[in-house]
Amino acid sequence: MTATPASDAHRVLGSVVLVTGSAEFLAERVVSQAREAIRDDDADADVTEVEAAALDAGVWLELTSPSLFAASRGVVVRGLDLLPEPMHEQLLVYTATPADDVAMVLLHPGGTRGRALLDRLRKAGAREVKADAPKPWLVAGWASAEARRLGRSLDDAAAEALVAALGDDLRTLAAAIEQLAADNPGRRLDADLVRAAFEGRAEVKSFDIADRAIAGDVAGALELLRWALGQRVPLPLVTSAFAVNLRRLIKLTYAPGGLRDTDLAREVGCSPYQLRRLRPQTRGWDPAGWAAAMDAVANADAAIKGAGGDGGLALERMVLAVVAAGPPGRAGTMA
Repeated sequence: MTATPASDAHRVLGSVVLVTGSAEFLAERVVSQAREAIRDDDADADVTEVEAAALDAGVWLELTSPSLFAASRGVVVRGLDLLPEPMHEQLLVYTATPADDVAMVLLHPGGTRGRALLDRLRKAGAREVKADAPKPWLVAGWASAEARRLGRSLDDAAAEALVAALGDDLRTLAAAIEQLAADNPGRRLDADLVRAAFEGRAEVKSFDIADRAIAGDVAGALELLRWALGQRVPLPLVTSAFAVNLRRLIKLTYAPGGLRDTDLAREVGCSPYQLRRLRPQTRGWDPAGWAAAMDAVANADAAIKGAGGDGGLALERMVLAVVAAGPPGRAGTMA
């Protein structure tokens, strides 16, 4: 079955949506769309997430049986590449005849593992949504398409200027485009507008703030944050950068040993060049620290998207919390 646009993921009840690719942001967008579609159909619907590696016949029966409390339900299965072999046939049978009141979303991170199962799922009727990150030379085109998704136009020059200022992280670009569209209703999103909104961003990015906070440089991180706030950098760009960096570092910390840099980069979701920058940042962190840092980012993200809060203060608190969550004894960390 051919890949369908992410917008088609709204038609989820009574179907199996297969999300394939390593771009976490794009995959999570499909999951969010599916959740919204399910809840639009039934506000009380159950939505359950499960790791494929944990599935067995009993769990599967429970997930696909009618809910006692709602007319419909959603099931999100992550890490399809790790689905136990005995479950393959059950999943294929279900995909061929899905329950009318169940929305099934399967996430496969890309790569060769589980490829045979993917082929069989496509033949069984799963609707595929691609979540592959564009090649570097196609990122500007992706940005233009993202603007069209919001009903706006971002011409080639503007898209190139945006990528030059912010880099190629899709989550960051999407947040910037959304902010540009919201701040400039009815105005053409051209290169001059992009440059005016993100002047200086090529030198100081949200990722630089995140790097300094994760490294324990509280003074440097706060200085760059205050500069960014003074330049009216969209606040979601900052929390997005922290989230992306932390996820990459966590994946790097717990990645399987013995991988070549190219394979490790694919596992982490970065380029081999970026690995050289990320490796030193993982030293001394423990699971509790990673969890505390991610919680701080989630809290800040919720605060800046809420009404009436002080977004700048929320970001400063996030920086301090991330620094405090890291290993003690680093230069610039708090006592």
